[in-house]
Amino acid sequence: MNPPSRLSTGGKIDRARPLLFRFNGRSYTGYSGDTLASALLANGLRLIARSFKYHRPRGIVAAGPDEPNALVQLGTGGAAEPNLKATEIELFDGLEARSVNCWPGPTFDLRAINQLFSPLLTAGFYYKTFMWPDWHLFEGPIRRAAGLGVAPEGRDPDRYVHAHAHCDVLVVGGGPAGLAAALEAGREGKRVVLAEADFLLGGSSLWRGDEGFLAGAEAALRALPNVSILTRTNVFGYYDHNGLVAIERLPDRGPRQRLWKLRATHVVLATGASERPLVFSGNDRPGVMLASAAQAYVGRWGVLPGKRAVIFANNDGAYEAASALRQAGAQVTFVDSRATPLAVRDQEIELLAGHVVCEVKGHRRVKAARIRNLATGAETELPCDLVAMSGGWSPVVHLYSQSGGTLRFDDSIQSFVADRAVQSVTTVGAAAGDFGQLRIEPLWQVQGRRKMFVDFANDVTAGDIAIAAAENYVSVEHLKRYTTLGMGVDQGKTSNVNGLAIMGEQTGRTPERVGTTRFRPPYTPVTFGAIAGPLVGTLYRPYKYLPAHDWHVARGAVLEDYSGWVRPTAYLRPGESWEAAAQREAVAAREHAALFDGSPLGKIEVIGKDAGTFLDRIYVGNASSLKVGHARYGLMLNENGIIVDDGVFARLGEGRYLVHTTSAAADRIAVTLEEWLQCEWADLDVVVLPVTSQWATITLSGPSAAAILGRAGTDIDLAAFAHMTVREGHVAGLPARVLRASFTGEVSYEISVAAGEAIALIDALARAGRPYHLTPIGVEALMILRTEKGYIHVGVDTDGTTLPDDVGMAGPIAKKASDFIGRRSLLRADAVRHDRLQLVGLSSGTRLLPVGAHVLRDGQVPGAIDGYVTSSYQSPSLGHPVALALVRAGRSRQGERLSLYDMGTRFDATIVEPVFIDKAGERLRA
Repeated sequence: MNPPSRLSTGGKIDRARPLLFRFNGRSYTGYSGDTLASALLANGLRLIARSFKYHRPRGIVAAGPDEPNALVQLGTGGAAEPNLKATEIELFDGLEARSVNCWPGPTFDLRAINQLFSPLLTAGFYYKTFMWPDWHLFEGPIRRAAGLGVAPEGRDPDRYVHAHAHCDVLVVGGGPAGLAAALEAGREGKRVVLAEADFLLGGSSLWRGDEGFLAGAEAALRALPNVSILTRTNVFGYYDHNGLVAIERLPDRGPRQRLWKLRATHVVLATGASERPLVFSGNDRPGVMLASAAQAYVGRWGVLPGKRAVIFANNDGAYEAASALRQAGAQVTFVDSRATPLAVRDQEIELLAGHVVCEVKGHRRVKAARIRNLATGAETELPCDLVAMSGGWSPVVHLYSQSGGTLRFDDSIQSFVADRAVQSVTTVGAAAGDFGQLRIEPLWQVQGRRKMFVDFANDVTAGDIAIAAAENYVSVEHLKRYTTLGMGVDQGKTSNVNGLAIMGEQTGRTPERVGTTRFRPPYTPVTFGAIAGPLVGTLYRPYKYLPAHDWHVARGAVLEDYSGWVRPTAYLRPGESWEAAAQREAVAAREHAALFDGSPLGKIEVIGKDAGTFLDRIYVGNASSLKVGHARYGLMLNENGIIVDDGVFARLGEGRYLVHTTSAAADRIAVTLEEWLQCEWADLDVVVLPVTSQWATITLSGPSAAAILGRAGTDIDLAAFAHMTVREGHVAGLPARVLRASFTGEVSYEISVAAGEAIALIDALARAGRPYHLTPIGVEALMILRTEKGYIHVGVDTDGTTLPDDVGMAGPIAKKASDFIGRRSLLRADAVRHDRLQLVGLSSGTRLLPVGAHVLRDGQVPGAIDGYVTSSYQSPSLGHPVALALVRAGRSRQGERLSLYDMGTRFDATIVEPVFIDKAGERLRA
């Protein structure tokens, strides 16, 4: 037995495959080929949802992605999917959906009380109300009432994948125009990708009865090996260089969705057009829908949405819908606002020319339409259960606009169409405004006594637009934000042109002068899961492991994540805490020797005859004056003069430099260097080559470091190996590059070998170091050692405002004649203030200062602060804590006693120099 509104024959559904589904807790039957919307209409349901702001009863308006009302939620828990359009959901057996934004349900919704307060909830009400006596009194209830569906809870059980494709021609849209374009390109031998959002090809052919063309075109396309057809695939973003992004729904078991990243030589947009509603009182009632949607439900799904239909139009396009409804058995009255409309061929369709629908009667569904004679003003009431409206057609130009193309208003069709393209893109068919001999007379609103809705999704009325105009929010961008016009889940597909035209009427401007807002991706809502794809969990940012990872694990290393690298924090002995282990390791580095795995240290080769010139512009210091085989410490700044990284750079040859960055910044700095080369200094002969992962770097540090290196075996002359120089040779029989630089304040050798030789090197050094008490140390001990020495850690002892002089490194700037990134910013008034935050040391007696403790200006809490602690450690070599801090005008306040505060506790400290050990640097140069 057919559901109450299902026709006995017709449609593209498979009546041999019934499907059971549930909606709002009740069971219904549909067929394979149905959407949820068509199945609901077939079962006689008209009230599907409640509106966003007023919670008015709402039904189905459209038949595709332009649906603003019929939003539902599928699934529960982590698998929940909120705010899906019933018109886009392909029906499947066991589907369970429920309405959103209503409680307990759409038939009886307690929040419908909002309609009583509608005079207060007009455009911009959220800017004007809830401010007195205090916004926070209203914040909780408003936040609980906000939104539509319920966000999923827990982990998403579904899987998503990404795919990439390149083609000669990408055709977006599988309607008649898209099929013809794809077929033409395919027969020319071009690689073609055809993407269609629907689960069937054909577009309007599916409900207009043009089966012959559709079947022949689809068969011809599928026979071409150079044509790929993607159904259920919505192209939602158009970016530079003809890069487009699409989402494909995968109905079979396996991944739920596939995100396509497409690159095309040429793009054909056959995206069709969206029919516009008409604006009149009560035009949002269940049973009011677009005329094309009514025709689609009859022709494609065999559903009759109403038995007594009123067609209300201002153009010729709706006559086809009227005929389809009449042939399906409906009683039809055609109300045409034009005085001389198209003649009705079907004599059983009553035609009322020069009339308009001024109001719809009914609450939970349409019961009657009030008709007004435009010539006399007389009104009559016509009983009906369906009002199918057509205000004209708007080409779907969203992707074209995203591509950078401009739009123009075409008076002949009263719509915006594609104008000037900036990429290789063509619009065809209805997307190009090709509607045949369509006659239309503009009708933007019919004055009435009740609310006339322009944007169904956000409950924006014609009155709201009038308020915006009266309050001078006449720019399209201001109009959009003040009224929320076009900001719903349909992104204004049915409302934008009407809204812009009504604003034009309010301000005496044509729609073209009013203009449009910029269309932005995504064209339709996209799940976060699809965007993330497989890059979730540990794959979101895969851990990087040291080449000698197994060696560290075998020696009791406590491993932690340091900027994506799994590195030893400390090496524990039985019964030892990691804090105690770090203290022991720091002492070993000062008294004997330490072995530290510094492989994550950023390593970038900069090669070319202009390499020195390039690095002169990158660093605060000079690179071109550096001698081959020597190294220099340098700071990198951004355009604002802010320190973004530091490290040692070495000159390996006349046109070859090795740039060391911090471990955390290796990838970022490599990209930055490449950007400057490609975008600003393309004339320089320079190549940037990141090689961090190709090298393992093991550092020997401490008084016995040279002896251990000699014992391990090397052909490098250690006696002539000065601090801040680099040598190439062999260590332990392995080809190696050795840099003598120190981050501990002790004699140090950074030994780099091929990553695959890491364990061989580290084993050889460990054997050679046994007589010298060589101790492996982790990152925590290294932080203790560098703090004792007063070496900064960028991002820890600096922040987003720190300039070179703030950390005592203005010297190279004064000596450098050439320009570099950020130099001009260092001359700003703010940059030369005497009271900037400056790096100092803090002495706190025996109390360890917490990192982040604030320096109180007047000793009052709450009160003004003069800085904060950046690094703080117990020094095992000195026997007391040491700390670094950024303090206002700190260098001029040496010896001053400070009061600090952290989490309810007060501390006292004295400002001292930031170097606590070996201020003259004798130990590291020994």
